[in-house]
Amino acid sequence: MDAWELRTKIEKINDIPTIPPVLKNLLRLIENPATSFTEIGNFILKDPALTSKILRVINSPVYGFPGRISTVSQALILIGLDTVKGLLIGVSVFEFIKETMSGLWEHSIGCAITAKIVSRKKSLDYLEEISIAALLHDIGKVVLGLKFPEKYRKAVAYAEKNELFISDAEKRYFSVDHALVGAWIAQRWSFPRSLVEIIEYHHKPHLSRNLPVHTAIVHLSDILIRAKGFGFAGDNFVPPIEPAVLEKLDFSEPDIREILDEMEEALQYTEDILLLDL
Repeated sequence: MDAWELRTKIEKINDIPTIPPVLKNLLRLIENPATSFTEIGNFILKDPALTSKILRVINSPVYGFPGRISTVSQALILIGLDTVKGLLIGVSVFEFIKETMSGLWEHSIGCAITAKIVSRKKSLDYLEEISIAALLHDIGKVVLGLKFPEKYRKAVAYAEKNELFISDAEKRYFSVDHALVGAWIAQRWSFPRSLVEIIEYHHKPHLSRNLPVHTAIVHLSDILIRAKGFGFAGDNFVPPIEPAVLEKLDFSEPDIREILDEMEEALQYTEDILLLDL
């Protein structure tokens, strides 16, 4: 199967027979660029469990509104439509890869929390797109696991047996890795080009032309949360930080130690988010 044929199959994710009707409706809603605040809000409100999941994440250390957001309409106003769309994807689809890669949701939440801490360290205004990119950076793993469950389980097992990074095993079985697949599906769902680029290059931040700092932040956050052993991203060892990243972010060793200390504190408050019945 060449990359074009694979992409065509990936983009037909709505056709997977085992996906519940509510998720199929959500994916159709999200991939429509004309979808409004009202339509998203009404969709969430029809599902009390989904409403609860969204509000719990928004009131978590990921976004820094502890206990302050009580309604979906508030969430939409404060963090924006694209971020809420990303959250909907996160809390709705990660459950489908639990059997193949348990711990990926925890890893993704931890990455989003870390990205916020790193963004603050860089004295950036906290940009929601960095957080949602960090939350969804591994969405390609979920999509591959949904579309090709048996084949993806073999890739995960092959990576473990041969002590490879999951990206290398993915290339062996699919010819591409989850980063590119994630970019394809983010594009299919009509997410902003900035989000697509960060997802595509989160393992190769030096290739990001338009958002090198944002992409470097997600790359660093991904590796730091792995180093903390929080969640599971499919690899049994921690990849090295891309050499240009620390230079791009201008971080010293003491800066990294401070970030790790802040992570320790923030991650202690994530238990509620991780109890989302995922």
